[in-house]
Amino acid sequence: MFVDEVDVFVKGGDGGAGCVSFRREKFVPRGGPDGGDGGDGGSVVLDADPSITTLLDFHYQRHYYAQRGLHGKGANRHGKSGEDIVLRVPLGTVVSDRDTGERLGDLTAPGQGLIVARGARGGRGNARFVSSTNRAPRRADLGRAGDERWMHMELKLLADVGVIGFPNAGKSTLVSRLSAATPKIADYPFTTLQPNLGIVRVGEGAAFVIADLPGLIPGAAEGKGLGIRFLRHTERTRLLIHLIDLDPSNGRDPVDDYHAIQHELRAYSEALATRPQVVAGSKAELPGAEARRQVLERFCKERGIVFHAISSVTGLGLEALVRDLAARLRSAEWVPAAP
Repeated sequence: MFVDEVDVFVKGGDGGAGCVSFRREKFVPRGGPDGGDGGDGGSVVLDADPSITTLLDFHYQRHYYAQRGLHGKGANRHGKSGEDIVLRVPLGTVVSDRDTGERLGDLTAPGQGLIVARGARGGRGNARFVSSTNRAPRRADLGRAGDERWMHMELKLLADVGVIGFPNAGKSTLVSRLSAATPKIADYPFTTLQPNLGIVRVGEGAAFVIADLPGLIPGAAEGKGLGIRFLRHTERTRLLIHLIDLDPSNGRDPVDDYHAIQHELRAYSEALATRPQVVAGSKAELPGAEARRQVLERFCKERGIVFHAISSVTGLGLEALVRDLAARLRSAEWVPAAP
């Protein structure tokens, strides 16, 4: 199961209490204070791990508590500090406070850490309170309570290229053909129920990450279909492949399909609607697809949009598409999608 959004309760460890104690030794009748400090509480720390791809573990366990510090003891023995608890999360996890909405962090680099609930300091023992006027203090600090909060974690996939389009446009087939990914493929809408990542090799040592995203339909930005839940995964992509079905049997106009998806992107985020795009007409090998290809290609040419006619079945145009994508990812100059 793919989980990309979850609320989790975290609590830092409480600090241990300081100790009130006095030396009691033979031949030392008036021993001074020797109460030790309490140990510090452990913290709850998130760690970005590239080997993890989902927040599934947090779906089953929602509460995490770091270890508390131990109390101080006599003979100036300080309490042991509590251990941190480290929670591994996928790259691309955005963390915020559920109740206030404050963003706590965005974990995008392997090994990046984030303290989400800090442990409290331990209390001071009475040995800390000795002064020139009070040689036998009978006070010590209690340990403080560790931070606690409900945090909201949201996963936004990190991919160079995102494949968008209507359900059944051929996105999963394209990703499986270009990479080693094996998404579920079938001839019915919403076959892809979760994002799939694949690595596309380009020559010696070069590669980019491509994401197969569930299909969009009109109203997706308002939650229709699989909707807004997966639009967030397009936010981090550097480039979008807008895949448009050239199959004449679907009964839709390819230009209308382009406008419909652009409308959903704009409704979700204006910045997303202007993300650099390449339009690819899929299933170009089918009988009757040529006329639709010409219409879509002419539309793109008039608006300065890059267009590729491809077939994931026969391999038509795939090599040229990959070369174009790789070149655009290397380039700092982007051409935004037309409205």
